[in-house]
Order: sequence, then structure tokens, then C-alpha cells
Amino acid sequence: MTQQKGADYWTKRISDQEMPALCSTVRDLEQLAKDDVSSLALLGRSVMHDNALTSRILRVANSAIYNKGINQVSTVSRAAVVLGFDTIRNICLTAKLLTSLLENKHLSEGVYQRLLKLMAQSFQAAMLARMMMSDKGESLREEVFIASLLYRIGESAFWSMGGELTEQLDKKLLKIEDKITQNSLIRAELGTSFVQLTQSIARSWGLGEVLLKSLAQPDERMPEIRCIFLADKLSEIISQPKVNAEELHKRLSQAAEMLDISVDEFTEKFIGCSEITHKLAIEYGAKAIVTYLPHTADVLEHIDSPIEPTEIRQTNQGYQLSKLRQLTHYAVVKTDFNHIMHTTLEGMLTGVGLDRCGVLLLSPSRKLLQPRVMMGDGAELLKQAFVIELDDPQSVFTQCIGQKKSLWVNAPTSNECKVQIDDELVERFSQNGFLLAPLCIGHKVLGLFYADRQGSGRHFEQQDFDSFTHFSELANVCFKVSMT
Repeated sequence: MTQQKGADYWTKRISDQEMPALCSTVRDLEQLAKDDVSSLALLGRSVMHDNALTSRILRVANSAIYNKGINQVSTVSRAAVVLGFDTIRNICLTAKLLTSLLENKHLSEGVYQRLLKLMAQSFQAAMLARMMMSDKGESLREEVFIASLLYRIGESAFWSMGGELTEQLDKKLLKIEDKITQNSLIRAELGTSFVQLTQSIARSWGLGEVLLKSLAQPDERMPEIRCIFLADKLSEIISQPKVNAEELHKRLSQAAEMLDISVDEFTEKFIGCSEITHKLAIEYGAKAIVTYLPHTADVLEHIDSPIEPTEIRQTNQGYQLSKLRQLTHYAVVKTDFNHIMHTTLEGMLTGVGLDRCGVLLLSPSRKLLQPRVMMGDGAELLKQAFVIELDDPQSVFTQCIGQKKSLWVNAPTSNECKVQIDDELVERFSQNGFLLAPLCIGHKVLGLFYADRQGSGRHFEQQDFDSFTHFSELANVCFKVSMT
């Protein structure tokens, strides 16, 4: 067991040895005076030598989320004039934080995945808290955003250090489900809790009274403190593999009550905020966390109306159109591969009215198809079944890859896109047939889209096949743009 070192030791180590550049930038940004002349000069000076950071700041500042005007800004100081000093300062701080934590190449896979999940959760919480304070002034709204983003900075900074201690603690925590036991283990290993470490870093780096108060008095009824607390809780709940429906409804009700709106209205705002969060993470260059940002609409839909295998998803053309519009946007604006993939599968599952669907990727040797993402009823079982060897040139999977076109397996009639086969493979996946489409970047096939209606026992119609093909083809256009 590690010698008891405590919050002061870890704060000093993180500040002086592990993340001195971030510590220095954060202190500079937090200490800037509020007068226009000196603040803008110091702000520009703090980032001017980092071209990559400046580029990210300007990309965010010029995004549709922040810049509502027509004219693009080309300097950080001009962005501060257009958007307001507090907004641009916090964009700088957010960009620096994400860059510093995401660019740690020496972390083990397990620790890095833990860090990504934590950062995604913090970013989602910050966006949610900012949305909840939308009727307040810019200064307070931005202060709440940063306080929420840094609400778990102690935990994030610890994992970002890497090394033997983080790897051992990560493995131990994976074996424990109970939160109380996990916290006891953390205290034993570090000599402090992550909350205490965050408080220590917040004081040392001068991160402001709002963050310190939200950590010390999370039950405080002040709107800004309440927003930070509820945003963090909602983000934590929605990020779990198995969402606690009772706890989620409790926090949604509390947030709605605080804003004096209905739960349904707040839920709509929550979903809208989640969609914006995905887009903004990409603008910040933080594509690595996008995979870990929950698709709130889907999570809430399954919580409110659990879909049993006997419940049937009907074709929803409105939902199809919504997702096709998103993909059309991605075909113009470069978007993360995983985000394109998830949007496509969501459109197929709910829009086309499938029981399940997924993406199978080719192995490096191109001799195996392996599951990347599966959605719908029995998705995990399907994921286990889907390791396909491509040793038979007559296999429908091999044909789809080779021909680079969609296939409707065991359709009522036959043509070049409708294949009739009778073997164990079809029985293994769906007795009523299934749909396949190539996943391509340019002329290179990387894998396949798959869809079936095995659970409900329904057959596909021509319109279903056409819609499935439309989604896959538009997704491939987006993939090509994402890689250029």
C-alpha cells in the first residue's frame, strides 16, 4: 500500500511535475483583471505561442454555438471583443485543459479509457450547467461552466499522471462495484479523497469561489451552486452503462423544479444540450471523448419506455429525416468517425424500425469480421455471435464486401441485390433474413452495416431496404469527408 501522502503532496506533484504548463496557464487565466485593456493583452499573450491551442480557440469561437453573427473572427483578442471576455477566457481554459489531459501518450489503455470517460462526463456536466444558467449574465454563466468542468479536476489530474500507482488502482477499482468501497480504497491508496484533492488544486490554482463553494457546500440552495451539483449528478447518471432510472427521474425533477419548468420541458432541453455537446467537443479537437458522450435522447427513451423483445419498433419517417439531416451536415463539416457511425445506426434502428443493427469491422488481415457497435434488442448476444470468418467466397458477407453494394438476404423475390441462401449462418442470425451494406472510405471497404428483425419475426419490405441503403451510402460519404 502507498504511504499516506495526502492532498497537499498530490497537489504539489501535479502542479510542479506532472502538469506545470496547465497549472501556469490556468493561474494566468484565472488571475486576469476584468478591465478590457490589460485583460485582452494578457489573454492574447498567454496563448499566442501555442498555434494549435489558438487554432482550437478560434474554431470554437467561430462555431455556430458561440458565434451567432456572419463575420468570422481571426484573432483571440477580436474573439474576446465579439463574444465577451469571460466567454473567450473560458474557451481558452477549456481548450487548454482538454489538450493537456488528452495528449498524455504514456498512459496504459485502462487508465486512458477511465480518463476519457471522466472528461466526457465533466464536459457534459459543464454544458448542462451552462444551459441551466441561460437566463443569467454572461460572467456568472461562464463561471458556472468552468466550475462544472473542473468539478472533478483532482480525479482527472491524478489519472492523467499515469504510472504504476494509477494502473494498480484502476485494476482494483474495476473489481469493486460499490461506490463507498471504491472511495475507501482511494483514500487508503492516496491518503485523501478525489474531492479533497480537487479542493486543494482549486485553492492552489486560484480557481474561484464558485468552484470552492460548490465542492464544500454541494447542498447550498444558491442557483449557481445548485446547477453545478445537479449537472454533475445528471451527467454521472446518464454516463453509466446501466442507468438508475429512479435516481435519474429524481434529478430531472429537481432540475425542472429549480428552473420552474415541467420535467418534459427540461428533458427536451437536456436532449438538445447533449446534441450541442457532441458538436462542441469536436470543435475543441477532443474527438477522443465523443464516443463516451451519451446519446441522451436514446438513453431517456429506453428509460421511459423499456423496449422488450415483444415490443415492435415501427418505421418512423420523421426520425429518419432528422438523422439523415444530421448526416447531410456531417457530409459538409468534418465529423468524428464514431459519431457518424452512431448517428447512422440510431437512424436505422428507430427510423427504419429494426429490432437490432450494428457495424462489423474487418480485422487487419481482412480475414475476419468483428463487431464494433451493436444496437437494439439482444445486442450483446448478437455481439457475441458476430465473429465471422471470410474464408468462403460464396458467403453473403464476402459478396457484400467484394461487390461493394447492399444485399437483402432471403428477400421474398430475387435480383442482384436480393440473395436467397439456406445455411446455418442465416439461421444463426435471423430466420426472416437480414440486410447488409458496405462501410467504405472511398473505394476501400472497412466493414459492413448489419440489420435484422429477428426479435419481432417481421419481414422487410422494399422501402425498408431502400432506407437502410440510403443511410449506409450517406454515412460512407461522411466517412470519406472525416478522413480527408
